[in-house]
Amino acid sequence: MNRSVRGLAVVLAAVLLWPGGAGAQQAKPYEPEIGQGGKDVVWVPTPDALVELMLDMARVTPDDVVMDLGSGDGRNVIAAAKRGARAIGVEFNPDMVALARDLADEAGVGARATFVEGDMFKADVSKASVLALFLLPDNLEQLTDAFLRLAPGSRIVLNTFAIPGWEPDEERHVGGECTSWCTALLYLVPAQVDGRWTTPDGTLELTQTFQMVRGTLSGADGTRTVTGRLRGTALTLDVEGRPLTGTVVGDRITGDGWQATRAGR
Repeated sequence: MNRSVRGLAVVLAAVLLWPGGAGAQQAKPYEPEIGQGGKDVVWVPTPDALVELMLDMARVTPDDVVMDLGSGDGRNVIAAAKRGARAIGVEFNPDMVALARDLADEAGVGARATFVEGDMFKADVSKASVLALFLLPDNLEQLTDAFLRLAPGSRIVLNTFAIPGWEPDEERHVGGECTSWCTALLYLVPAQVDGRWTTPDGTLELTQTFQMVRGTLSGADGTRTVTGRLRGTALTLDVEGRPLTGTVVGDRITGDGWQATRAGR
């Protein structure tokens, strides 16, 4: 081989092997592995049928802002965006964030689905009307205070694992071929009614544990025991066999033929 031909061969080889050249090995697209470790949880995808059931239970509409903490490949967020909602995923793994963005674009919902690289425990969830999550009980316990600060009536839907100490408002199961991770839990963020209220029948003293309520109603005819439950802003009380229902809006409860005002307001 003469010198000019040998030089041309060297140049062609360099071009072909240079990163991005025609002969360079193309990087494989990122493919997450089920069970791979993360900052706070391992990644296990929620079955598509359960994703849809969770969003059905939360009654997601285009008026909602849906958030997923630890959003993984973005399937909860993408499914919510397909229903017209504005959807946001927070994910610590940058490769997962990039994958989720690509999948959202492929699904045609990139404009409504946003993915943020970040720590789920530091995420601002205050504007969410729905949280769609697959987290461990320990994670959920750490987030409970943030959940309770959401607007009353906000919905939290979970895959399988319950929030410690908080009874779900609804529980449903996926049938058919689902064999793992087949249970959806719905929580409605309760209004805050703990404290003293003034009513036409006397003073209503309530204590609250999540959506469960108990207390007393004290008036001219004595003191009676009260039990009750909240579904978001809807309050149902039983005053020793006398049912009372009302809607909580801030410092007022308005019911059918009765009302209450938070004492001192």
